[in-house]
Order: sequence, then C-alpha cells, then structure tokens
Amino acid sequence: MLWNLMIWLLLGGIIGWIASLIMRTDAQQGILLNIVVGIIGAFIGALIFYRGDMQQPVNLSSFIVALLGAILFLALVNLFRRGQVR
Repeated sequence: MLWNLMIWLLLGGIIGWIASLIMRTDAQQGILLNIVVGIIGAFIGALIFYRGDMQQPVNLSSFIVALLGAILFLALVNLFRRGQVR
C-alpha cells in the first residue's frame, strides 16, 4: 500500500514536471503542483484512452497516456486562466 502511494507520487511528479516543461509552465509550479498535475493527468488520460479503466499496468504506454492527460490538463488550465493555450 505504501509502496503504491510512493510510486504514484513519484510518477506523478515526473509526469507533471515533463508536462510543465512541454507547456512552458515549469517556472510557475513547484514539486507539489507537478505531482498534482501528473496525478490528475493520469486520471484524465485513463478516462479518455482507457475508458475509465484505472487498473492498467505501469508501462510505457500508460506513462504516455498520463503525460498526454497532463498536457491536456495544463492546456485547459492555461485556456481558462489566460484565455489562450500556449
């Protein structure tokens, strides 16, 4: 249980950080926000690409799905905050 939580937080931080670099929002975010973006991105990606199935194994395709979800999440946040997507 504790290891699963630690893996979620670590992967969420990495995915959120990569997504923030791609969307050029890294200077505005800290590590906690990167983790939140990564976890929300994984959830959004699973909803879109896996039709809500959260029991996918951790592999390259699930990492890419989570990254795409995090990028989509940051694009939506930018759209509502600034009125434009970077």
